[in-house]
Amino acid sequence: MKTLTSSAPRPQAAKPATIDDIRAVAESLATALEDDKAEDLLFIDLDGKSSLADFMIIASGRSGRHVAALADHIAQEAKKLTGRPASVEGMPNADWVLIDTGDVIVHLFRPEVREFYNLEKIWASDSAHMRSRAH
Repeated sequence: MKTLTSSAPRPQAAKPATIDDIRAVAESLATALEDDKAEDLLFIDLDGKSSLADFMIIASGRSGRHVAALADHIAQEAKKLTGRPASVEGMPNADWVLIDTGDVIVHLFRPEVREFYNLEKIWASDSAHMRSRAH
C-alpha cells in the first residue's frame, strides 16, 4: 500500500480572539458609528457578565433610512475587521436593527423605538459597565 502526502501547507486553525482583540473591534465599530453621525451612542462592556457577547453597542439613527445606512456600514466594517460576515436582523423596516458579530452586538434604533424598548435599563440593572460616547 502506498501513502500519498501533499506538500501543500495545511491551513492553520484560526487563533482565538483575545478580549483585547474583541475590544478593539468594538471600539472601531463605535468610532464608525460616531463618524456616521449615530446619536446617543452607548458602549457596554459585558465581559464576564453575559454569554451573549463581550460588548454591546446601542445607538440611534435619526430615521429609518439613517438606521439602515448605519447598519449597512457597520455590517461591512465588521466583516472587514473580523474576516467573517455579521448576522443582521431587522433591515426591512429599520426600526431596530441588530448586528451580531458573535463577540460584539450592535443595536441600532429609531429614537422612539429605542425609548420604547429601553435596553439601557435592562443592561444597567445587570450592573454591566456602561459608558456614553459623546461627540
